[in-house]
Amino acid sequence: MIYLGTAGFSYNDWVGNFYPSGMPKREWLYYYSREFNTCEINVTFYTLPKPSSLESMAKKTKEGFLFTVKANQQMTHEQKDNEEVFKGFRKVLNPLIDRGKMGCVLAQFPYSFRFNRKNRDYLEIFRERLGDLPIVIEFRNAQWLRREVFDWLRHNELGFCCVDEPQLPNLLPPIAETTSKIAYVRFHGRNAEKWWQHEHAYERYDYSYSAEELAEWLPKIRNLDKMAERTFVFANNHWQGQAVATIRQLRMMLD
Repeated sequence: MIYLGTAGFSYNDWVGNFYPSGMPKREWLYYYSREFNTCEINVTFYTLPKPSSLESMAKKTKEGFLFTVKANQQMTHEQKDNEEVFKGFRKVLNPLIDRGKMGCVLAQFPYSFRFNRKNRDYLEIFRERLGDLPIVIEFRNAQWLRREVFDWLRHNELGFCCVDEPQLPNLLPPIAETTSKIAYVRFHGRNAEKWWQHEHAYERYDYSYSAEELAEWLPKIRNLDKMAERTFVFANNHWQGQAVATIRQLRMMLD
């Protein structure tokens, strides 16, 4: 089963590009879920919302819709004094779990999170603190691309996040690998010029994919889907609704 969606849905610059002008924000997720069957929640990376917020989101989506939830930055970018954050994060997810709309947790680690024993031990702690929740790990540093790491991820039932991003030194190449029951792909765009040097965060993801670039991923996504129970594919090039165009193209090409 392939789930296709975008990283986030609540962007003001999508008005006119995706959401009809004048549509109230409270109706955006209703509208979004009419076309897509999944969404990556990224607000949880910055703050822990009230469980009632995710309860409301779950109610606005159709049957079979799944959310993936980005781990809080204190869980991925800090390794000390964060045990309570894990507990709070786990509590926030209960409405999605209870309604059968929880896809998995996405743990995006920073580029500075390099391959070493200390960080691998922390991943074990991460796994333990979230119990039996399905988890996918996104590495930003290519040092982690080792056969021993993939084997270790499989042993610990941790998924591997495949990415499409600029081919800059030490960033991950566009490989397709699955290490758990969940396959996961994120399209970040290929804006190499703005990846490290930008004034605003959105500039990094300001990129429109061509059909030829997306076609490179078609056999990879199909193969991932053969090996996994669920395959999530998200577009994170969200500036002015480019992510919507990316997923629409992919969906048409996969069909």
